[in-house]
Amino acid sequence: MKIIVCIKQVPALSEASMDKEKGVLVRTGENKLNPYDLPAIETALRLREALGGEVTALTMGPESAEQALRTALAMTADHACLMSDRAFAGADVLMTARTLAQGIKALGGADLIICGQQTTDGDTAQVPFSLAEQLNIPVIGWVREIVSASEDRLEARQELTGRTCRVSGGLPLVLAVNPTICEARVPGLRAKLKAGKQAVQRMVLGDLEQQDSETYGLSGSPTRVVRLFQPETTAKNPVLELTDSQGAALLLDVWKSVKEAGK
Repeated sequence: MKIIVCIKQVPALSEASMDKEKGVLVRTGENKLNPYDLPAIETALRLREALGGEVTALTMGPESAEQALRTALAMTADHACLMSDRAFAGADVLMTARTLAQGIKALGGADLIICGQQTTDGDTAQVPFSLAEQLNIPVIGWVREIVSASEDRLEARQELTGRTCRVSGGLPLVLAVNPTICEARVPGLRAKLKAGKQAVQRMVLGDLEQQDSETYGLSGSPTRVVRLFQPETTAKNPVLELTDSQGAALLLDVWKSVKEAGK
């Protein structure tokens, strides 16, 4: 089975900032592998161990995103591919999915494509579904468990609001997995050292079937951030200096008011 797991490098939360003119994230600070992608990598590896085949980690981003791929290699992914080109920069959900879809086609396609359900930067949870649409294949989202899998079919349990469902589909297929699906393995020092020496394939715009730069990245993105601003705080909270008995009496009055309003 040929499995491609799509991962992403994201800014550390303490380092995240926005380019106010372009309306995109600034990614020059400290970065890390999107934590939602660790269970996705682990799911891919477990399916490979059960069914055979190979796992390729694929990401789109700047050169620094290679470190995210090294993590996947240390976890024993077979191959890694970095899509890095200035034409890809500033992509919204649609253009991210389009670029990844073109990369998957350039890699010869896959039987199964696995993504983390969402990322900690955009947090839209839309890329897996848009990716499936771009590839014209089925998708199962919010997957909490793989019930069964074979060379041509997969059944999963998905977590929906207030209920769970069992869904099956024929391959090829896109899976978007919840972080609770499994606990990712932690690679040891030897695995990390080995991963540091493994080759990482590079892919640029010229390697893709569709090479019009205006249909990628910020240029091709229909989504635009119109304005960024700091919300103004107008409410002022009074500071009360009360004795214990006065404080207790005030809390009792508030509780009575809330109880009365709930009737």
